[in-house]
Amino acid sequence: MKRSMTALAVTSVLTATTLALAGCSGSTGTGSGATAGTAAPVTLTMWGTYGNGGNTAQTDVLNKTLIPSFEASHPGITVKYVDIPYDSLKQKLTTGAAGGELPDLVRSDIGWVAQFASLGVLAPLDEKMSDFSTLSAATYPGSLATNAWNGHYYGLPLDTNTRVLVTSQAALDAAGMSKPPATFDDLKAMAAALKGKKIAVFADSGLQGWNILPWIWSGGGEITDAKLTKATGYLDGSKSVAAVQMLVDLYKQGEIPNLLTGNTGATSTSDGLPKGEYATILDGPWMRDIWKGQFPAFAPIYAPVPAGAGGSISVVGGEDVVIPSTTTHLDAATAFVRYTQSDEFQLAMAKVGQMPVVASAGTKAAAADPFYAPFATQLATAKPRLVIPQSSQVDTILSTELTPAFEGTTTVQAALTSAAKQIDALLTSK
Repeated sequence: MKRSMTALAVTSVLTATTLALAGCSGSTGTGSGATAGTAAPVTLTMWGTYGNGGNTAQTDVLNKTLIPSFEASHPGITVKYVDIPYDSLKQKLTTGAAGGELPDLVRSDIGWVAQFASLGVLAPLDEKMSDFSTLSAATYPGSLATNAWNGHYYGLPLDTNTRVLVTSQAALDAAGMSKPPATFDDLKAMAAALKGKKIAVFADSGLQGWNILPWIWSGGGEITDAKLTKATGYLDGSKSVAAVQMLVDLYKQGEIPNLLTGNTGATSTSDGLPKGEYATILDGPWMRDIWKGQFPAFAPIYAPVPAGAGGSISVVGGEDVVIPSTTTHLDAATAFVRYTQSDEFQLAMAKVGQMPVVASAGTKAAAADPFYAPFATQLATAKPRLVIPQSSQVDTILSTELTPAFEGTTTVQAALTSAAKQIDALLTSK
């Protein structure tokens, strides 16, 4: 979710992409784009990464249950799903765009939508689907926002996730606390209570947007203005600085391990929490299955991100469903997009680890499996990282500029001011 090619690699196909879109029919399917009830059969091809990491449960549900159900209710439409490794999909989309050889549907990482939309590769669904406003209003706002680019929406959320605070009863007992830290002040109090007990109050594995933005947002700060035109005055504003300064102070006190600044010798968060080395981490719903296999006796406690002046706000992850603008089967493709927003689709995928993006389905999933409840609650206010083609560059800027602040060679104010100026340049060129 966090990985991406450099913007340069994507931009290098701009000219070829534009020519391809102008001159080719481009679909891998057959037929005329007919929908249910028409004579001409349609085959839709969909690329995705459901099988990433050897996860056969999700591909099985898609291929054996959901696609057959869709095909049964849409006679004449066949859906062919092609599973592609995550690390290969973006390159395949890039070369496919240059050559005019794209599928009809894509399960896209949320960080890729703006990049491909800026190249003209994707169809604006807010213009192509008459019921887009109704469908989009039903989704989590933070997830929906990952599809926005230059005044249009180029997809709909497909599945989502977010990070919440994770702790353990052992850590709470060691700190003399009855419940997880709910505020910044609670977290600082927990750190003081754990001092000398060889338990770090918090651990994370980097300083990119995925890691640092929940603290900035919860502290009342922002990375840019609402229109994505300026970072200066926002990322380096007083509330953003104060939120990061809290982490720097804890780091310098030894209450956050140097894993945060990239020390590969430190214990990973997934091991450090169940082993009792860390009291809290931020992580997502995927950890349940990981810990079941590696630490079957561990009983994690999930809670909201500690709240500061801005409330409790986390970061959005997940995938979107998009339609390449080269498809010749737009009606059929939008019918399948519409189906992905249904309870049938969303709840079936929830059973195999994909959190719903439709808020009402998220509530139902949480009722069926209480494990999802804290994540569904957090998603109500979670925000996306910057939805711009150069989003990966923002991560690099944040990590590069903030590391010296944690190491004590510059101030948080200076680090965020430098980062803001560099992000300003990206926003100007977007």
